This record gives sequence, structure tokens and C-alpha cells, in this order.
Amino acid sequence: MKSGLAGLTVWITGASGGIGWAMAEAFAAEGARLLLHAGAREGALRERVEEAGPLFQRERVMVVAGDLREPAACEACVAAGIERFGRIDVGIVNAGIWPPEGLLLWQMPAARIREVMEVNLLGAIFTAQAFLKGLAATGARTDGRGANLVLIGSTAGRFGEAGHVEYAVTKAGLHGLMRTLKNEIVALDPYGRVNLIEPGWTVTPMARPALDREGVLGQVLATMPIRQLARPEDIARAGLFLASPALARHVSGEALTVAGGMEGRRLWQEEEIDAAAVLRRLAQDEGEDE
Repeated sequence: MKSGLAGLTVWITGASGGIGWAMAEAFAAEGARLLLHAGAREGALRERVEEAGPLFQRERVMVVAGDLREPAACEACVAAGIERFGRIDVGIVNAGIWPPEGLLLWQMPAARIREVMEVNLLGAIFTAQAFLKGLAATGARTDGRGANLVLIGSTAGRFGEAGHVEYAVTKAGLHGLMRTLKNEIVALDPYGRVNLIEPGWTVTPMARPALDREGVLGQVLATMPIRQLARPEDIARAGLFLASPALARHVSGEALTVAGGMEGRRLWQEEEIDAAAVLRRLAQDEGEDE
């Protein structure tokens, strides 16, 4: 089934990370044009694009950088994308941080709380704001392929995450952002849609050090009926579906959880979990990707 994404311009924030790059590859394969954002890793993203092959031809891809905590930086990304491609049709609001050290709230420095709140929540709000301003400037498409925002949240926003309260709060806040903007976007585009993806534990460079710590993998798998870890490609496919004007044209205001059926409670006892088998499967998958 065709996705209807060919020829659309997709803005992906945090494109240098695991999920962001998987999104870039997925949308490129559908024939979309890409506006790829990076923060501090702009150089690494540019190198990756150069090495990525024919789907990332220069005429179809543009790399931008900026601190998304600043509204002006978000608007500059949109302005650059509109100047290059004429418009931006899809926004994947993906950029975020997750401090690896688990700290209880009473132990947590105010500086860490502020940084995570600013990057993950204010950054998402300002990104969405800039996207909508760009839509207001260019107007809705005339072919009915409505503008679309996909916010990348987390199961932490639904179930909480001990030791990472500031992260959980930012991801919970995306529910309010999504449920509000799905009503606001239609003032600019009658077919505009806004949705949210909630990944669970996903094997990305950001999460891998935590997953490699002794005992963590068993704790993670104990909460999931499907005892395996998500890959960035799993999240990217969900993003592709929600952004597609053909596959999800009547889906808006929804949160799609991609977490192996996670319920926020223990489903398996430690002796029922074969963590070694999960790691072997992961190593096999990563070998096939190389």
C-alpha cells in the first residue's frame, strides 16, 4: 500500500540520534524530502548524510542545526526548509535528552531538572510552534495531503520512571500538547493531524549504556509480554504510519505505544526471562544491519 509521502517535506528534529536517523531512512525510502535537524552533532549528521547513498541525494536533503530551546532557532530551521523546498508538510518532533544517572527527586539538582524540561518540553513546544507558523505562511496543500505533526514521547510519560521524574514529566506533557494541537492545526489545514508515539525501551546510543548495566535488562523485560527490545526502526515505522496521508488520514489526537505490550507492572518473574537470548537476538539483528 502506498503511503502518499512521496514529494512531501519532512522536518525531523534530533535526526543525528538513533530514532531520528531511523526516521530519516524510513521517510527517504518513501520518496520524501528531508529537513534534518541536529543540535551539537551537526557535523556527524552531515557526514552520515554524505555516506548514506542515493536515497539521500543533495537535492532531496537539507541539514540544519540549532538550539531548539530558542524559538528563533526553531523558526530559522523552518525558514531554511521553506526557502529550499517551498514548504514543510510533516514535523517529527523527536529531539530530546535522558540523563543516564538515576536520581530521586529530592536528590536531583535544579539545573538538571531545568535542562531536561527546557530541551524535551519547551523544545517540543517551540518546534511545534515554528512548524505551525510555517504552515500559516505557506497555507495548506491543495491535494488534501494534510499537514502532520508526530511527537515522540515515552512510556515514562504514561507509567512514570523512578529516578527520572523530570524526564517522565516532560513526556507526559506531550499528551497535553498533542491533544490541544490536534484541535488547533485544523484552523490552518482542514486535513491537518497531530499524533504521539510512546516508545518503550529502545536500543539507541542514548539508552544502550543503561541497558548494558547488570540487572537492568531483566527489569525492563519483566514489564513486557513480548520479551524483546525495540529497535529504532520499530519506532520509525510507527512514525511513517502516523505521518502517512494515505495510511492514517483519519487518525489524529492518538497516542501509539510501541513497547511490546508494556503495562507498567511486572508480568514475568526473573527466572522466566532469558536475557541472554534477547541479547543474542539483538546481536544477530545488529549484524544483519551492518
